Amino acid sequence: MADVESVDFLKNQEGLNDVPLEGEILSPNAGTEGEEQEFNTLDEPVRETIMRDLKAIGIKFWHVLYPKQSKALLKEWDLWGPLILCVFMAIMLQGSSPDSSNSNNKDKGDGGPQFAEVFVIFWVGAVVVTLNTKLLGGNISFFQSICVLGYCVCPLTVALIVCRIILIATQSTLLFIIRFVIVIAAFGWSTFASTAFLADSQPSHRKALAIYPIFLFYFVISWLIISHTHTS
Repeated sequence: MADVESVDFLKNQEGLNDVPLEGEILSPNAGTEGEEQEFNTLDEPVRETIMRDLKAIGIKFWHVLYPKQSKALLKEWDLWGPLILCVFMAIMLQGSSPDSSNSNNKDKGDGGPQFAEVFVIFWVGAVVVTLNTKLLGGNISFFQSICVLGYCVCPLTVALIVCRIILIATQSTLLFIIRFVIVIAAFGWSTFASTAFLADSQPSHRKALAIYPIFLFYFVISWLIISHTHTS
């Protein structure tokens, strides 16, 4: 009997020696090899990661400039594009502040908004519109809505660039009308693009209540652009 137990023990020891002691640490939710290669960027060069992110941002801008009902901005949302647009607009719209060192106080500034003011209007406005969307029963996440509202400012950013170029020339009534038309077109473009992405996330009987704050959000930004008159 003892000999039989000794033989079984030796067989179990041999089986333990065959157990592989090397392998990969995988998470329980790890998918297939293809999915792992797609989402695992730890071994990816930084340059490829940056280029991939920039390409994704560019694709989202294209969806805004060519608005159609698409889930591109909702599936893979990010805040890089809105942040870039916000900082760019804040810099372009920044007015000159009064020169406190001037004893005669002749330089009182041009009355334009400061960087922080544009920054706060942009993000607080987007947050308020998003909260309104959620309170109305919208089936969209908070950051998805922020992403869409931020990216859809792109037409207004293009209008701001064009208006800055027009402001280089000596201003006249005709040039003001041209600026006004450009900003109004960009305002309509931004509003239409945002509603194209967000319309399906709202209950059918509350879409008007959800669109109205979006209209006001882009109207305020449009007003900042059209009232911006200094070139220095």
